[in-house]
Amino acid sequence: MSLKERNFETIKTNGVNLRCVVEGNGPLIILMHGWPQCWYLWRHQIDPLVAQGWTVCVPDQRGYGMSDCPAAVSDYKILDLCADIDGLASALGHETYVLGIHDWGAIVGWNVAQLYPERVRAVIGMSVPYTRGFDPAWCTQAFWGDTFFYWAYFCDEIGAAETEFEHDIRNSLLTIHMSASGNSGESVNPIGKKRMLDALPAPAKELPSWMTEEDLEYYVELYSRSGFRGGLNWYRNIPTLMADTKNLEGMSIKQPSIFLTGEVDPVRMMAPHEAQAKHFDDLREQHVIKNVGHWLQLEAKDEVNEIILDFLAEFV
Repeated sequence: MSLKERNFETIKTNGVNLRCVVEGNGPLIILMHGWPQCWYLWRHQIDPLVAQGWTVCVPDQRGYGMSDCPAAVSDYKILDLCADIDGLASALGHETYVLGIHDWGAIVGWNVAQLYPERVRAVIGMSVPYTRGFDPAWCTQAFWGDTFFYWAYFCDEIGAAETEFEHDIRNSLLTIHMSASGNSGESVNPIGKKRMLDALPAPAKELPSWMTEEDLEYYVELYSRSGFRGGLNWYRNIPTLMADTKNLEGMSIKQPSIFLTGEVDPVRMMAPHEAQAKHFDDLREQHVIKNVGHWLQLEAKDEVNEIILDFLAEFV
């Protein structure tokens, strides 16, 4: 289905307006993206889910795309990001919902499941496993010394990353997407690097099979509208994330859940998914998809769709 045929709705939730794709009839599933993405990450999953019988809601989350993009760091605290998602369900007239979550959408989504346990029926987690291990020190370059780490880059000097990425939006988005994918080039030594794009491998001249020139131009269009600050502000609230969710300490993920990750997803090196099982009451499966990086929904869309539809069949 083309972009022009998608049903877009702007929904007010928790004091912000989120532009969403809303399609289908039946129980609700909300699909949450991360950085640097938008609703378009889930484009290959929408139609199969509608065909299975779901109402599918895919927002440009706060700070992204055609949704509201407040500038203040304090507008992106974890509890507000969670309330945005639960508010979408209420606005759409649903008492309960399932979550599909990826990257930063997963960090927030796991917390949504814990904060609203009577509302969230099941969770499909991708790439970022559940953890309570967010050390505020990781957001400072002093912790890493001469080794470049992108969290610290985003947090230490607010505005530097925005300036770098917005200088050439197409190159920035292409470089970041390719570097985290199964089509990444040779890794770059991060010692002494001062900017993120310098610390990432240069993308190949030809686009991979999972990204067309039209896809890339759509991302460029949206980031030309939103800028990068909103998405980066999610990272700038990592130092407050644990303190703001103290009430969740020791709480498990109670909902039936599955987890998917790419074999060469760089997040696997940062946060091994095997360690999360102890935090779940009903973690049914963990899938490692071969030869795939961070963008599971794009790089392995058919395998991902088969896995999630099989899991969701009992909930529709």
